[in-house]
Amino acid sequence: AKMLPEKQLQCSICLQVFTDPVTTPCGHNFCLVCIGLVWDSSDVCQCPTCNKTFASRPDISINTAFKELADTLRQIIVCSSASPLSAAQPGEVVCDVCAATSLQVRAHKSCLVCLTSYCEAHLEPHRTVATLKLHKLMEPVKNLQDRMCKKHERLLEMFCRMEQMCVCQFCTETEHKDHPAVTMEDESKERKVHMKQTQADFQQMIQERQKKIEEIKNCLKLSALSAEKEKKASDSLFTSLINSTKERQAEANAEIEERQRAEEKRAEELIGDLQQEIAELQRRNTELNELENTDDHLHLLQRLPSLVSPPPTNREWTETRIYPELCVGTVRRALSRLDKTLRKDLDIMKKEEIRRMQKYAVDVVLDPDTAHPNIVLSPDGKQAGRGELLHIVPDIPQRFDPVICVLSKKGFRSGRFYFQVAVGNKTFWDLGVVKESINRKGMITSTPDNGYWTVRLRNASEYRALDSPSILLQLQKRPKTIGVFADYEEGVVSFFDVDDRSHIYTFTGCLFSERIFPFFSPGVFDHGKNTEPLIITAVSHET
Repeated sequence: AKMLPEKQLQCSICLQVFTDPVTTPCGHNFCLVCIGLVWDSSDVCQCPTCNKTFASRPDISINTAFKELADTLRQIIVCSSASPLSAAQPGEVVCDVCAATSLQVRAHKSCLVCLTSYCEAHLEPHRTVATLKLHKLMEPVKNLQDRMCKKHERLLEMFCRMEQMCVCQFCTETEHKDHPAVTMEDESKERKVHMKQTQADFQQMIQERQKKIEEIKNCLKLSALSAEKEKKASDSLFTSLINSTKERQAEANAEIEERQRAEEKRAEELIGDLQQEIAELQRRNTELNELENTDDHLHLLQRLPSLVSPPPTNREWTETRIYPELCVGTVRRALSRLDKTLRKDLDIMKKEEIRRMQKYAVDVVLDPDTAHPNIVLSPDGKQAGRGELLHIVPDIPQRFDPVICVLSKKGFRSGRFYFQVAVGNKTFWDLGVVKESINRKGMITSTPDNGYWTVRLRNASEYRALDSPSILLQLQKRPKTIGVFADYEEGVVSFFDVDDRSHIYTFTGCLFSERIFPFFSPGVFDHGKNTEPLIITAVSHET
């Protein structure tokens, strides 16, 4: 390497080993790109070494002999650790000039005017030639051609705010002429201001989700303790019975454990979803931090919309929770299969079950926009009576007609809720929950397949659960107040006689996929025998 004439192979413009050397008519040698840049930037064509002026721009060709020597010397310099030039590593931007000689030298800067990336050596003319100093340099980037307008072959340097896209200067004078446009740099600065708020919002969302994880974990611990407590109560109850009850005891415990496992599985899934969302938000935050410091405005504007869009989520986290106790009546169902001697214990369990459900009582207010024109609502929205005359009300899509029904104002997309309705001595009524998208015009068929989970009374004595098919209910006494409990995640809707504290019917395996609403129908007039209103009553927690 020391035998090579290094000084003679050095360009006097970039002071580096020649790349594609050419010889001027006056006998001096330069890099093809270097002499081209000098002549392009001046109105006078002269030799940078001897200042000889040429009448016209000389037609010069690459000196092949010098090129072979220069390429050999440059390869040695690139491989040398003492050299200022560095070999490009995989994924790094390479110098376009060096690449023309098959050398992979790491680029130091990219020029947005030349649309070329330069190593330290070939960047020298941009630091010494006055006109080249005006060029816009940035950190090395790949695919510089992508920064050109495909239609006008000009640099993308403007941003059309109407169509939210990067355009060239010529675009703003033609098809985007009447559109508000700013420089990409100005738009990038403004976006970075909004990015600050987005980052703060993401951080808030991360904290909320972390808090929700802790809430779920704590509730799961309480749920496990509650399940254990219920198992012990079940054991104490069943051990006092005859040997024939032991099989029922094992069945009850197994069901409790199964539901607890289901809660644990659901909790794991919720935590997993939350952790995934946290990871995604952290990833976006990291990328936003990187974009905040970048000069690559095009990259920022292309990436930003996907980063600041609402993060993907499949749940309403504010309504999602793990409950610390079971509300599925496991022990009640086990005891109900036993002999009449169990009725005293069974009655105790029924009272405890409805007490638990009443803990999830909600304030139900009837929605006048859904009420059939024959329904008379009280001013507080707690009573629905059957009027004799039709009221003049707007015919809107959410109103029931001709079926005499009304819904609550609030619906539920998750969780548990309970409400109770005084039916008094009415001879006709329907109660329950329905999905939001039910058909409200024309005749309806109240079945779970159609989005109805309801119980009804007909002719003062015929009680039916409107399942598929409907089930005739044999009630011991006529209930005066009906309690309705729903568990969205469990897929359960249960009905109770509040005064007698007895179970009426439970829909299980309900497939809720949208909001569900408390549902009421005060029924037909029945020759004046069904004039009492349905009354939503407050929950009394007296045992």
